[in-house]
Amino acid sequence: MTKRFLDEAVITVRSGDGGKGCVSFRRERFIPKGGPDGGDGGRGGGIDVAASGRHRTLADFSSRKSFSAQNGRPGAGKSRTGKSGRDVLLQVPMGTVVLDEETGEVLADLVREGQRIRILEGGKGGKGNQHFATSTRRAPRFAQPGLPGEIRRLRLSLKHLADIGLIGLPNAGKSTLLAGLTFARPQIADYPFTTLTPNLGVMTYDDGEALTVADIPGLIRGASRGRGLGIRFLKHIERTRLLLHVVDVTRLVEEENLVEAYGSVRMELEQYNRELLEKEQIVLLNKIDALDSARAGELEEAIRAFERQGVPTMAISALTGQGLDELRAALRRMLSSEKDEF
Repeated sequence: MTKRFLDEAVITVRSGDGGKGCVSFRRERFIPKGGPDGGDGGRGGGIDVAASGRHRTLADFSSRKSFSAQNGRPGAGKSRTGKSGRDVLLQVPMGTVVLDEETGEVLADLVREGQRIRILEGGKGGKGNQHFATSTRRAPRFAQPGLPGEIRRLRLSLKHLADIGLIGLPNAGKSTLLAGLTFARPQIADYPFTTLTPNLGVMTYDDGEALTVADIPGLIRGASRGRGLGIRFLKHIERTRLLLHVVDVTRLVEEENLVEAYGSVRMELEQYNRELLEKEQIVLLNKIDALDSARAGELEEAIRAFERQGVPTMAISALTGQGLDELRAALRRMLSSEKDEF
């Protein structure tokens, strides 16, 4: 069954045509042959896109794919200008990038509440015949037609705005960690690819400070080249300030190298956008509740292996909550305005 993603949408927008100018002559009592008084046509409606904090996904564009602004009304006699067509305002979540689908040009990156951009101007209204009267042509019997509107195909691409991004291989426990740190309630199950779209949660502190956490669906080898819809997931990491790289320590039981698991995801980040490697990060060795005491030494060795690479590392259990208080405090230190060293 195909899953519908709500962080991408391709739509067609069309601005309104300008109204046509009017051919009219002044006809009043005692003035049987007055001069031209045809009014101008109204301007066609335009297309605007604006960021709204009330929207979280692009669900509004999952079924409706075409949006048209209203045409301008024709001009009228007595120099009356036609009414302009109504504009169309498309509201999208903050973090939405608007691109031209044909050229790939980035038209807007809407990251602030209320940020708005005009995508298409409406067609200009035609001039009425009063504009064409001259000393030698006193009764012009023609007017301008309105200019047509424009058509454009747009790609809307949502990149979540979050302070912290949770990344890692499938089934590493990221959704459970998101639920443990925040009030978010993502779908959680014991099989890979439970999460198919990014989930957001807010982690609050006693003094009211809040940090936003995004659970990015599990990455696999080839994600940077689009395998497993990886590019669709990787783009959400670009705006985060810090990355929490969740590693499943039960791989110790399977005698897999945790550093290699971490390295495979790091390689995908580098191939997608090398700048992602410059973000601050913490490695979280998760599911320590599943390890028996005999493997405690192996866990300590894994922590030392990460720290030898200069990566801050913590051992946690997202399921039982072990280590989460220390993690919250560390995140506060790293991301507060008065940041100390980790």
